[in-house]
Amino acid sequence: MVKQTEFANKKVLVLGAGVSGISVACILRKLGAAVTLSDAKPAEQLGKDFSALQSDGIMLALGNQQAELLRGVDYLVLSPGISIYSPLVAAAREQGITVMSEVEVAYRLSEAPIVAITGTNGKTTTTTLVGEMLKTTGREVAVGGNIGAALSEQALAVKPDGIIVAEISSFQLEGVVNFRPHIAAILNITPDHLDRHRTMDIYQQMKEQIFTKQQAADYIILNYDDLAVRDMAKRAAGKAVYFSLTQSLAAGAFVEDGNVRISWDGKKTDICAVSDIKIKGGHNIENALAACAIGYFAGVRPEAMAAVLKTFAGVEHRLEFVAEIDGVAYYNDSKGTNPESSIKALKAFDGQIILIAGGRDKKTDLTEFMQVAKEKTDHVILLGEAQQRFAEAAARQDIKNVHQVFSFDEAVTLAHSLAQPPQVVLLSPACASYDMFDNYEQRGKAFKDLVHRLVRLKP
Repeated sequence: MVKQTEFANKKVLVLGAGVSGISVACILRKLGAAVTLSDAKPAEQLGKDFSALQSDGIMLALGNQQAELLRGVDYLVLSPGISIYSPLVAAAREQGITVMSEVEVAYRLSEAPIVAITGTNGKTTTTTLVGEMLKTTGREVAVGGNIGAALSEQALAVKPDGIIVAEISSFQLEGVVNFRPHIAAILNITPDHLDRHRTMDIYQQMKEQIFTKQQAADYIILNYDDLAVRDMAKRAAGKAVYFSLTQSLAAGAFVEDGNVRISWDGKKTDICAVSDIKIKGGHNIENALAACAIGYFAGVRPEAMAAVLKTFAGVEHRLEFVAEIDGVAYYNDSKGTNPESSIKALKAFDGQIILIAGGRDKKTDLTEFMQVAKEKTDHVILLGEAQQRFAEAAARQDIKNVHQVFSFDEAVTLAHSLAQPPQVVLLSPACASYDMFDNYEQRGKAFKDLVHRLVRLKP
């Protein structure tokens, strides 16, 4: 395993003691590196037991992070939550220390090919769909990255004849160096994470990192209907393959005569009727087209793709039905972490929505989101750090029934007290979760727990 010797006897500093940071620290230690795991939060704020890591020889540096941590370090590995703009990263680069993300470590360790999927929205659904399609080939398949297990963990687990399907965020792409997925996909680009990336140009540059190291034998799957994404083919060395919901393509995946079709090398292949796809909504048809394009070049048979599309019910925390209480349906869309994603959630319903929104503010434009909210909602319940800016944006659109609350429990309780059939209660925050929760999954679970508690309290 030549790849795995790169980190042996090297001194590695891992920044961020979240899931990815802990996983990569353990893996690098197992491979013979001298590892220090550091987090800006002290141990009592992290609320984790690090005794097992310390028993394995991993050093801890929790709390105030000083430049002395970099003394003698060969590699600085960043968890997704650590920005490349942080002072410690800048100091490391000044000292000539190699800086890389956990995803880059995974790539350097992996003996199996990697399929990598990014975009502002639809990543999780598309990644999960591709994983299910690839399982039909009989190969060993692992799905990870921005969902599930850390990618570095998957990289060690999967044999060379297997395949890794990775959801990759812009945060993870900040620190890639040689990352070269055999098949990469960019689903769309809309404003997101501007609180971290600062401008749309920088955000797009981070997304494009997914294909910058590709070569002519690789494939880049691009959304033809998104002009910014379509234009990326000019900068890609791999074979550009498009998918489109609106255009019939000479080469790519598209909808024609009510069917999902793939055209390549002059041959058209029907996958299935659009009406047969179990997950509904135009955005999910786009996700299905992207998944089919990826699956086609990864060796999935058309009939196998069709079978998956006809049975795949969606992913947790994305327009997930939770329960019905007194004729009111409750939906968990905690994965709606930006306005564009939440707009799609709102448009999935005919109207009469009681919307719960707000959280960690990404400073994205709210105009269109509030315009759609005015059309689709009966009440808007706002909470979290972003609630005041959201309330001001709602006022500019003359949205009448806006409520500001101070806890998640209060938001769900208020929604329940207001709701009457045929209204629906929708959690779709249009924000990150980090002001109240560790991640959107924890937020979605909290919502579901509160709704299920309301079910149990019914007389």
